[in-house]
Amino acid sequence: MLEEMAMVHFLERFDQVPFSIKMKDKEYQIGKGAPRFSVTVRKPVSAKRLLEGTSLALGEAYMDGDLEIEGDLYQALDLFLGQMGKFSKDEKALKKLLFSSLSKGNQKKEVSSHYDIGNEFYRLWLDDTMSYSCGYFRSETDSLYQAQVNKVDYILKKLYLKEGMSLLDIGCGWGFLLLEAAKKYGVRGVGITLSKEQKKEFEQRIEKEGLEDQLSVYLMDYRDLPSAGMTFDRVVSVGMVEHVGRENYQEFVDCVNQVLKPGGVFLLHFISGLKEHPGDPWIKKYIFPGGVIPSLREMLSCMAEDEFHTLDVEDLRLHYNKTLLCWEENFRRQAGQVQKMFEERFVRMWELYLASCAATFHNGIIDLHQILATKGVNNELPMVRWY
Repeated sequence: MLEEMAMVHFLERFDQVPFSIKMKDKEYQIGKGAPRFSVTVRKPVSAKRLLEGTSLALGEAYMDGDLEIEGDLYQALDLFLGQMGKFSKDEKALKKLLFSSLSKGNQKKEVSSHYDIGNEFYRLWLDDTMSYSCGYFRSETDSLYQAQVNKVDYILKKLYLKEGMSLLDIGCGWGFLLLEAAKKYGVRGVGITLSKEQKKEFEQRIEKEGLEDQLSVYLMDYRDLPSAGMTFDRVVSVGMVEHVGRENYQEFVDCVNQVLKPGGVFLLHFISGLKEHPGDPWIKKYIFPGGVIPSLREMLSCMAEDEFHTLDVEDLRLHYNKTLLCWEENFRRQAGQVQKMFEERFVRMWELYLASCAATFHNGIIDLHQILATKGVNNELPMVRWY
């Protein structure tokens, strides 16, 4: 009974949106007015764990089935996570989780833990492009597939590609961007990734498209780029810098600078935070070990140190909200198949991940930015937005 009351007392701080908590034969009301959603608690979460790491404690309770949301998970989280500023996080107690090693070996292990789950798993709920980053919805009726095609087309236009140019994709994923660049613009492309599964799939796609003379993919850490003896007219990185770690942002930009030709164009597409913070403990434990979200000002500052001239900064936050909702819908349809591959706890974890990320983008807790810049001054590009 004491643990039950302690949990209710802790949750009373989240009174901005009214909701109800059902425990055994009792129901508690948080906030004033008619409840907007309801939470069933089968096993109370201790106040100590909630104070140490609110997201970790509540996230694990949901994964274990000790906490259930009645109705639409995303809608409830969208209302609740607008108050994430009231979450508790003891950085000292969670130090090992929040601040992991930035060594090449550890970062490869962290990246593999997420992206090497298996291509068949991702194929279940991503679209046919196998794009695992924010889409670009030109209209309300665009499908997820069309939004991903739009996104890549938009990025390639921003890069102002010409036939015969060389393009590096840092964190190339399953390769759709480079495949499109090679086919539509006649460029020569190189992709690097730390995921064996992504490399294998990309190589198969290169062979299928007959683009072996134009495209290559390497299992490579970005820090090895300067010693690889390659230079490029254009560099793009989509959703990769979030895995670099705060202490390595400048080194990441330095590596781009060293392989990009003078006057070359660099596009950086990344999840961003309004301010600098070490990250969410639940996300870092279960979804993206070692992941840290840069602030926009951090990346602009690092780029300025290497004399990158910023041409354009664009926010695509609501596009990522919609992308995640499409993924969540696809994932829910395939939940039975996923459970056969893994287990129920894994399914609940991924449902929570996709829905909570959609909610945090909708609430502006995180953003999605694209920075377009040139290495030094480039006076040859059009004066107007050619894209």
